[in-house]
Amino acid sequence: MEREEPTSSAEDSMYRASSSSTSPSAGDYGGGTKKTKVDNYEVFLSFRGKDTRQGFTDYLYTSLVNAGIRVFRDDNELRVGEEIGPELLCSITQSKISIPIISEDYTSSKWCLRELTHMLKCKETSGQLVWPIFYKVAPSQVRHRTGRLGNAMNARGEKLDEMIVKEWEKALEEVGSLKGWESEKIDNGHEGAFVNIVVGEVMRELNRNFRPTLLKELVGVDDRVQEIMSLIDAKFTNTAIIGIHGMGGIGKTSLAKVLYNNLSSQFEHRSFLSDIRETCARKGIECLQKQLIRDLRSPYDVSNVEEGISVISSRFTGKKVLIVLDDVDDNTHLNTLAGDSSSFKAGSIVIITTRNKSILEEATASRIYQLKELPSAQSLILFSRCAFRKDSPESGYEDISADVVSTTGGLPLALEVI
Repeated sequence: MEREEPTSSAEDSMYRASSSSTSPSAGDYGGGTKKTKVDNYEVFLSFRGKDTRQGFTDYLYTSLVNAGIRVFRDDNELRVGEEIGPELLCSITQSKISIPIISEDYTSSKWCLRELTHMLKCKETSGQLVWPIFYKVAPSQVRHRTGRLGNAMNARGEKLDEMIVKEWEKALEEVGSLKGWESEKIDNGHEGAFVNIVVGEVMRELNRNFRPTLLKELVGVDDRVQEIMSLIDAKFTNTAIIGIHGMGGIGKTSLAKVLYNNLSSQFEHRSFLSDIRETCARKGIECLQKQLIRDLRSPYDVSNVEEGISVISSRFTGKKVLIVLDDVDDNTHLNTLAGDSSSFKAGSIVIITTRNKSILEEATASRIYQLKELPSAQSLILFSRCAFRKDSPESGYEDISADVVSTTGGLPLALEVI
């Protein structure tokens, strides 16, 4: 079946503290820099590293994370000192969706085969969703273990217990019969469009069946989302440019991710560019131009900034787009990435987060929203969830908790870090 979308900054901690999590982390909502517990993952990616890690898998992983989806990928999520087997299997069990990326060399890895077998067991016992990606292989090759994939399986079979091999063969036959995506059959094999389709479908599934629970864990976000959605719902004759500004650590990124999740299903062309300030400093603006062009489903590559501006201007004129530009600190970023936003189709939305209100004023934003500190009551709930894993302080800690709330001044990041 061909199914039909942010690396997070420190501000991504906005309002979140789950009472079921053993410890909160900055970036917990959107796949940030601190490690989340295995019961916080939404998607598990299984892949053969040498086949796809530096290419397709890396692009898919980055796009999922940029869309605010918490993804487990074994090469960067394992904790030092933990055994690889139990950690991986537990992460699969706790994920909402498992995506095996089955490539030609997938069956040469016993870890991939173990992961696949466990995914299908979770599918049978708990109804977990297993959405395979057949990357440059046909489902029939997987079912019947033919070609290079079959050769790798046969070589593996000579060295292992027959019962284990039979179990793996059964798993391959089953996954080869599941509805999934064939990379070569989508948009002539163009991986940017393919990734967009996968990310969009994952987002729709999570928002439909899993995210309502998640949103209940966000402290103080509902009112802010409603306020900004009311700005977006206003009728604009051209592109709506919505600016969100506030001090660092106040939660602009997380708010933008919630808005992006709410709106993304309405747009075929969409992109969330995270942490623009830091990314530009480390990798240059060209890196973000390339991501934007891929996300908006264009096959073009660019070699310099001016070429990127030209491609963005020419390829997306008249297209209805949703673009989030997160943590902008320079007006040239807007010109280089969004260009002449008036050329987009009416109904397009560009959301900009920044610490500097003047950037939004110079960009002639349609609406500007100032994100303020959390009220004391909501700050206390957030701190209590972080410190005590419930909505109020433990007995005897009320005064200390009140002092913390007063000292941090309603900054979500400060409350979580403390």
